[in-house]
Amino acid sequence: QKEIVVDEKSTDDDYSSFREKLLASKSKDKRGKEGKGARYVVYDFQYEAEGGAGLRNKIAFISWIPDDSPMLVRMTYSSSKESLKRALNGLAVDIQANDEDDIEYDTIITKVQKGR
Repeated sequence: QKEIVVDEKSTDDDYSSFREKLLASKSKDKRGKEGKGARYVVYDFQYEAEGGAGLRNKIAFISWIPDDSPMLVRMTYSSSKESLKRALNGLAVDIQANDEDDIEYDTIITKVQKGR
């Protein structure tokens, strides 16, 4: 609860596998009770630019904080998000995700393409 630790690094291009890992993540509250896990994610998205202008890449910062995570977990992740973002360079998109629909590929890629 006092430091941000890299949980996993991957070069796997399969977004559905990545999404499943997020959905399966777990976190513990102060009492040790396990619940849905929150995570910070830095993901390099490749997408087709509008008008057939070719492939583009953007690095997205995703705050995955499920609404049904333990309260302490939600508060900790929400309060430390900005500090972590400031420490990272090259982020093009900041995405707040709180439920399964927020991390659907089509939802994310639309935000990445718009740069929001």
